[in-house]
Amino acid sequence: MSADPRSLCPGCEAPSRTRREFLRRSGIGFGWLAFAGLANRWAAAQDSGAAHFAPRAKRVLFLFMDGGVSHVDTFDPKPALTARHGESAKWRADARSQGISPSRKWLKSPWSFKQHGESGLWVSELFPHAARVVDDLCVVRSMVGENPLHGAQALLLHTGRAIGAAPSMGSWVSYGLGAENEQLPGYVVLNNDWIPNGGFQNFASSFLPATHQATLMRAEGPPVDNIVPADALEVQRAKLDFLREQDSAAAASLGGSDAIESAIHNYETAAHMQSLVPNLCDVSSESAATLRLYGVDRSNDYDRHYALQCLRARRLIEAGVRFVEVTCPLTHTNNAPWDQHGQLKFRHEENARITDQPVAALITDLKARGLLDETLVLWAGEMGRTPHSAGADGRDHHVSGYTLWMAGGGIRGGMTYGSTDEMGMSAVENVVDVHDIHATILHQLGINHKQLIFRFGGRDMRLTDVHGHVMKDVLA
Repeated sequence: MSADPRSLCPGCEAPSRTRREFLRRSGIGFGWLAFAGLANRWAAAQDSGAAHFAPRAKRVLFLFMDGGVSHVDTFDPKPALTARHGESAKWRADARSQGISPSRKWLKSPWSFKQHGESGLWVSELFPHAARVVDDLCVVRSMVGENPLHGAQALLLHTGRAIGAAPSMGSWVSYGLGAENEQLPGYVVLNNDWIPNGGFQNFASSFLPATHQATLMRAEGPPVDNIVPADALEVQRAKLDFLREQDSAAAASLGGSDAIESAIHNYETAAHMQSLVPNLCDVSSESAATLRLYGVDRSNDYDRHYALQCLRARRLIEAGVRFVEVTCPLTHTNNAPWDQHGQLKFRHEENARITDQPVAALITDLKARGLLDETLVLWAGEMGRTPHSAGADGRDHHVSGYTLWMAGGGIRGGMTYGSTDEMGMSAVENVVDVHDIHATILHQLGINHKQLIFRFGGRDMRLTDVHGHVMKDVLA
């Protein structure tokens, strides 16, 4: 029992005999612990949080139309398709278009199109509210994807990779620019009851620090689990201090650890969220006119919840969240909200009813508050739908030519960009892919997409990989 512990355990240090001796011997350790924390914060600041040039936008609002909105039924009218309705469908071979059976026929749109606004943009009767804000929209009609599979295309749209295991666009934006509001997450997904095809990888930070992963907020019930503190403030503060002390010591013993530092930061962000998020998600302070504008007062639960999430999106943007995404609700047992292989008329009308008013309200509200100029809005699904069908009321997956739109953030409004052929089969003018969209969004945020990199797996990784061109013709 009297043996020197150092002889029993190599590397063991003899205990201090006095408090003075303990402090003298521990002083350098405390100093290194503090230095490790400061160094990690400094390194993070060097890696991110600074634009490469003057930005036109400060943040991004992504309205994800999961499942594939039909371009020929919404923003890309095709008179030739109407004229040839019911005829046998023949087209040049295209591996990216689903549905190759010989019995397929051209299927005209069941909705009429009209020109709207000073710009005269064509919009179908599916979107009467969007038709009122067309002068703020840049409609891109020449999108192409990689393959007609929901999961792969959803991941491609979110991460720039069809195979997953890559950071989400929101994570890259958070990493590249840093937090605008240190007390809130940089990336928030306002989820409407289900996770899109591709799973949580759509919103993950992957090899980027975990602080840049999306925080999910649901529409129904408490927006975030455990958002109400279980302890008094002073007890919670003591617990956080204890966790920080333990984790910092562990990080210091490892010579610094990004994972542990991210965990510490996430604890702190979670604590701040407990005081801020309930107020941000509570829309009771909004005027009756604003609630009606978004449709929060609508009677249908799906309508009301989507409207609520869009209003919350504006509040989060206003509070300084860098990247906000709003997903669609799934009202039926199909594969995705907008995935209408059958019941095209019924389900597309249902989805349009749910989303059209709140989306248009977002554009209107952001513009009225002076936020649209500094917020880039992206409305997009992962694919379009075939202009032909094996039946009479459904369309299949299509990535050879489809449509999305952007607004605000220095994007020119009241214009279309690119086009598909006369039947809506293939993009034929100013062809655009997802990497070009990503490059353009980053450019508007003041980021050169070729310079936003993270070293991983022995190579410099980026959102656009080795692809992507800024769409300069759509910039204001």
